[in-house]
Amino acid sequence: MKNKKSFWGGVLSGALGVALVACGIYLGSSLWNFLGLYGAQETAVSESADEGSVATQETLNKIGVLEETIDKYYLEGADEETLENGVYKGLVEALGDPYSTYYSPEELAEVEDKTEGIYYGIGAYIGIDADTSLPKLTGIIEGTPAQESGLRAGDLLYKVDGEEVQGMELTQVTSLVKGEEGTTVHLTIIRDGEADYLEIDVERRKVESPTVNQEMLDERIGYIQITEFDTVTLDQFTEALAVCRGQGMEGLILDLRGNPGGNLVTVCDIARQILPKGLIVYTEDKEGNRTEYSCDGDKEMKEELVVLVDGGSASASEILAGAIKDYGIGTLVGTTTFGKGIVQRIISLTDGSAVKLTVSHYFTPNGNDIHEVGIEPNEEVAFDADAYYNDNVDNQLNRAIEIMNEKLGEAETEEGTEN
Repeated sequence: MKNKKSFWGGVLSGALGVALVACGIYLGSSLWNFLGLYGAQETAVSESADEGSVATQETLNKIGVLEETIDKYYLEGADEETLENGVYKGLVEALGDPYSTYYSPEELAEVEDKTEGIYYGIGAYIGIDADTSLPKLTGIIEGTPAQESGLRAGDLLYKVDGEEVQGMELTQVTSLVKGEEGTTVHLTIIRDGEADYLEIDVERRKVESPTVNQEMLDERIGYIQITEFDTVTLDQFTEALAVCRGQGMEGLILDLRGNPGGNLVTVCDIARQILPKGLIVYTEDKEGNRTEYSCDGDKEMKEELVVLVDGGSASASEILAGAIKDYGIGTLVGTTTFGKGIVQRIISLTDGSAVKLTVSHYFTPNGNDIHEVGIEPNEEVAFDADAYYNDNVDNQLNRAIEIMNEKLGEAETEEGTEN
């Protein structure tokens, strides 16, 4: 291996200045959800390790021995960068916290893009096909270069700008596909039913990920689904709410099912368009320091409200659902939420990498700690998967509509009594 001295010198010094860039609420496979807060510079590690630190000379000597042993005996060989990242990842993974992790510079860039909900690329979701190990387009965003160029969900990427991508990590593939606005990426596509490769040029443009879906279910009931809380979600929700109100909405069904969470600032701003004056959520760190997020009540929702939740509703979704339930301004329908009541912070290191650590618990306005407990809905309705996939019937949504009609009927009765 080359440059061993410089590599381990970097590990040994550990003198990586850090800047606080964001706080995050994360969940499982979704992995893209932040609580965006910014702060000042701080120092991660001093030049001389404190007593009790794992960064002792003995530890570093052992790492050097392990590296030499791998270099000498390991069958496949290993590159220096992979081993270096493994050291850092292993240190954080030793915490045993599934929400704490180390990000390489490339991984951090991916996180930031997904959190913003805006990036420069082609507008396609990419995964890895289990059968071929080829990158696979799992979805196409409407109105994007990917759709305009004729790409389809299910297409397999064989080459990107002439470079074969089979077996590459997903972050490597997406970094090849993304690029500066106005540039072109050439994709070699394998499409089911086509005998030959498809050669497609796609212009990279600014792409905004859709996180909000909206429709009027009838002339009185509006429906808004939030898939995650990214930076772009606030504007998308505000526009969706205005459209529903412009079409005569008297009651809103807010669908948070499967929403893994996201940006704390975003969910609080959305909550301020729904909640009365008071507390939205508060956090406490290990020192007992409390931070409160409040609502002035100026935009309190006057329409009737029903919220759909399930076991995939987590983190920031639970902040919004928990506040709505605590204030009693809406009816939660579905199943118990995930139960992620902790906050992560991403701390950026000066070499472009970062570490994400769990730093605090959060609590609903009534002081409920929902971590590993979740939020029980007001009405439990198990999801009927057979009805949904076989007959296109969403039994949870149908029950939410029934409850909303009951609410609207009661509101009419009360109005008639007052008159």
